[in-house]
Amino acid sequence: MDRQDKVCSRRKFVKIAGGIVVGVSGLYIFLPELSFLSQKTVRLAKAAIVGRYLPMGDTDPYICQIITRDSMDSRTIMWQSEQEEQEAVLEYRVRGAEIPESSQAINEKFTDDNVTVYLHTSVLTGLQPATHYEYRIGCGKKRSDWHDFTTAGTDSFKALIFPDSQSSDYIDWKNLAQFAYRVNPDAAFFINMGDLVDNGEDHTQWQAWFSALNGIIDTIPVVPVMGNHETYTKDWKVRMPEAYLHYFSLPENGDDMRKNQYYSFDYGDVHFIVLNTQIDEMEAFQPGLLEEEQAWFKADITKTQKKWKIILMHKDVLQYANKKRPDRLAGISDIGRVFMPLFDKYNVDVVLTAHLHTYRRRERIYDFQPDTKGPLYIITGVAGNVRYPNLWKDHLFDKVKAPQPETDNFMTLEASFDRLRLAAYLPNGDE
Repeated sequence: MDRQDKVCSRRKFVKIAGGIVVGVSGLYIFLPELSFLSQKTVRLAKAAIVGRYLPMGDTDPYICQIITRDSMDSRTIMWQSEQEEQEAVLEYRVRGAEIPESSQAINEKFTDDNVTVYLHTSVLTGLQPATHYEYRIGCGKKRSDWHDFTTAGTDSFKALIFPDSQSSDYIDWKNLAQFAYRVNPDAAFFINMGDLVDNGEDHTQWQAWFSALNGIIDTIPVVPVMGNHETYTKDWKVRMPEAYLHYFSLPENGDDMRKNQYYSFDYGDVHFIVLNTQIDEMEAFQPGLLEEEQAWFKADITKTQKKWKIILMHKDVLQYANKKRPDRLAGISDIGRVFMPLFDKYNVDVVLTAHLHTYRRRERIYDFQPDTKGPLYIITGVAGNVRYPNLWKDHLFDKVKAPQPETDNFMTLEASFDRLRLAAYLPNGDE
């Protein structure tokens, strides 16, 4: 959410057990450092005993599979270490094979929030479609445990969709993500719709985000969408989203200056386009984002031969009337006025958004009006515990909204050549 929309801005509570300390004026500070320091002590002791390669966490929570342009024959895998590890390597093999192949990692030193980590990236290419692989990471003679991944095929697939996961302690986010994957073990990848963390500069929040996904993000790839909270400093000013841009090595968009900001990929019969909607936030640092992204969008979408076209974008295309701000009226948002005509022109099927922490399925919309030939628009809800119950008035275009007061939720996408099916679920699994 935008800061001006936060009526319950930074809840005034103290939750020491969850690592939360409240400062002056109600701003919470996420401080799980003691927990992570104790984990580090245990991790280093365990590594010394078993002689096994253990990166940032004692069960490899910062190993991250990332979507590639075509998941039938490639996969990007990243991980982090506290030491430089120039000999970082990834080994992989078809599951059951004896001799693995080796991929030397690209290594990068990254310092943010006064903390230095080393990022290791391995891009695997030439893989076999619809094939089960296993991989492990290491340095020198030490190796991690084996992890799994499966390349895409030509058949139907399922994906998990998580709205904003920004949180005060990331416990609800962990519980929701783990439950969603447990009841959907056939999910091929997962999407996180922006505002992954509440504060993009706070390294402990990124640690908590990665840790919550242990057992998921090392097994299926993530499709991250940049949100406005990825651009915030710890004193709540706007900056370049440095952590987001370094933690996710995403498909190339042809613009080195805006690398990892927006991208597209194919999976099955679907072409996905991931947009960067942080136009205002980025203007002071990289002017001209909107014009460059529009030009890229047109060039990208005209090239695809896939049957379905799905847009993933953080900020919503509609503007909602706010119960606390009578001057805010319902209508089309600024970002909607820019992109909705393009979605009409290029026959987009589905547009998924986030940002407002509410779930609403809308009418199909064409030329800013309900119309059966327009894209289906869904604002996906909220996956973290930063919630704003009963804040938004109903919009004229709303067809369905989540039960009120709103809790967290997740969605599934099932795609085949004949059909797209989207469903939304509460944390207990109710649809």
